[in-house]
Amino acid sequence: MRLRAIVLLTSAFLLCPACSQQSGDHAVSSNSSGAGSTSSAPTAKSGTASAPSTQTEAQDAAFQKVSLSQAADSQNAPAAVERKIIRNADIKLELDAPAEGQQKLATLAEARGGFVVTSESRQQVGSDNGKATEIITMEVRVPAAQFDAVINEIRKLGSRVTAEKITGQDVTEEYIDLEARIRTQKALEAQFLEIMKGAKDVSSALAVQRELANVRTEIERVEGRRRFLESQTSLSTIKVTLQPPAPLVSTTGFFHSIKSAFGDGVDAAATITLFLIRFIILLIPIFVLLVLPVALIVRFIIRRLSRRPRPVERPPGLG
Repeated sequence: MRLRAIVLLTSAFLLCPACSQQSGDHAVSSNSSGAGSTSSAPTAKSGTASAPSTQTEAQDAAFQKVSLSQAADSQNAPAAVERKIIRNADIKLELDAPAEGQQKLATLAEARGGFVVTSESRQQVGSDNGKATEIITMEVRVPAAQFDAVINEIRKLGSRVTAEKITGQDVTEEYIDLEARIRTQKALEAQFLEIMKGAKDVSSALAVQRELANVRTEIERVEGRRRFLESQTSLSTIKVTLQPPAPLVSTTGFFHSIKSAFGDGVDAAATITLFLIRFIILLIPIFVLLVLPVALIVRFIIRRLSRRPRPVERPPGLG
């Protein structure tokens, strides 16, 4: 008896949760059916009223979907971006044959995948012996990966490096900003294209077309700036000046002082002579235009006055 009572109590305990769950499910299903039956009537009544607005609601949902999805894509920037650094250099070298160094530098730039931008040669007259020396200035562009190797090889072209300047500008932040702006503008362009497809009248289409033109102009401007940064970071600019070694002249000693004094005297005499020549040349037009006409007029007046007959004076006793 005791065993039977325990079995009955256990069965009742297990069956109670199942009954309660079935009753709950029956209640939910009855409520759902009731709500469905309740809402079916208004839907049937408003079926004809909601039909015209179905297409507009679908278009709005599509526009919102395009806008949100592309805006989200525009914000997904790449996790790792290669650093963009603009590297330039300016080097001055001394070598015995600048023309030969010019050819070697051009060959070096082409061998490293670069090219010569400008090459200028000029003659400079020395101050001591008056001998002209050739100075060559070149500007080359080489890949950024070959920048350090090219700089080392350029140093070896001359006998001495008189000046060297290397600069670097990090434009990574600006480049990432341009990438984000391009993605945002392209998402906006796609949104305007979708809106234009659903335009109902000409005025709306023209308004969207104007906004689309502004967006495309901004995209072209930003992409141009991005291409410029890519060009500047992918190729480095190196300016090289090739000149012969400066002659070593002694600036001390008795004979150098005499030579310097004699040169200063000659320069002073030449300066004075040139001043006198310029002064005389300056006086010639003044004499011709002012002094000479005045002298001629005075002479003419004097001659006229001298030609007048003088009155005859009578003796005092004859009156």
